[in-house]
Amino acid sequence: MPVESFWQISETPMAGNITLTIHHHGDRHTFAFPPDATISNLAEHIFSSLSIPQSNQKFMITPRLGLLKFPFQDPLMPLTSLLNKKIVLLAPLPSELSALSEASAASKPRRRASPIKSAIPARHRDWRKAQDEATYTFGTIVPLPYLPNPEKSRRFLDRLSNDAGIKASMRKHKFSVGVLTEMNPAEHTTHESRTLGLNRNRGEAIELRLRTDAYDGYRDYKIIRKTLCHELAHNVFDEHDRNFWDLTKAIETEVEENDWRAGGHALTNQEFYNPDDSAVDGEHMDGGGWTGGEFVLGGNDTLTQGMATHGLGRRELMAQAAEERMKKHGNTSRRPGG
Repeated sequence: MPVESFWQISETPMAGNITLTIHHHGDRHTFAFPPDATISNLAEHIFSSLSIPQSNQKFMITPRLGLLKFPFQDPLMPLTSLLNKKIVLLAPLPSELSALSEASAASKPRRRASPIKSAIPARHRDWRKAQDEATYTFGTIVPLPYLPNPEKSRRFLDRLSNDAGIKASMRKHKFSVGVLTEMNPAEHTTHESRTLGLNRNRGEAIELRLRTDAYDGYRDYKIIRKTLCHELAHNVFDEHDRNFWDLTKAIETEVEENDWRAGGHALTNQEFYNPDDSAVDGEHMDGGGWTGGEFVLGGNDTLTQGMATHGLGRRELMAQAAEERMKKHGNTSRRPGG
């Protein structure tokens, strides 16, 4: 409980000072203030002399003035207004304050390091982007099962379909392709030319020449990806006119930019890096967008026809392909830019 100290303020004949006599815990203290001193000066002097913080000081003034508490409603109230008043200081002793602080500190439980780590904000997922990627993509990936190592061809096609640049461009232009498959080199090679890719019926199917002519390896990834950019442009334009080439260039640029933005890596460490692969005379992307017929998985297409050639060597494959071309000559409804 706070103790009561009695203050008596009276005028003194010495230079007009105000003398304060303090009775505090049985002790008598006398202080002198100049006549212009305020209640705030009184609180400061008590703190410096008796070590009682101002925040713990309360003055009961009688009669009339009542309880005055720091920081005071009128901090400039002159001490002369307290003449002939009874002043009671309600405040604990410094020793009591110290004991109270120690008890309070001891009562507080020590904070232990929480075994639960702070939650890491979840990485925001772009649901619109995810939805677009599921819509504007390749419906089916199909390697040719009758050619050697079809699983490697599937990995090549999968890598193309998941290429960050290809995905970004397909989203932008809203391209959807039913089937992404590989091309049998023997069926698209003549003495005059080698076809690198085909787009059937504006995105029904895209065929890419993944393999070397000798079936002993795969073409370079960047060359095949550039071919794919060309074939995607045939989703819009059949003819190789200015509109087509402008779109092809735009797709190639988008693919390159988005690939690097996604942290593109050096192809020298990749499975389908072929530094010796470069364009040769007679190679061309295609003869324009091809229309006519229908590309049906399991129907009369290259996939089904090729099943009968499973196990044949390169020479046999090329011979059978030449025979098939002769049979189809004049009956195939393929036409450039149709």
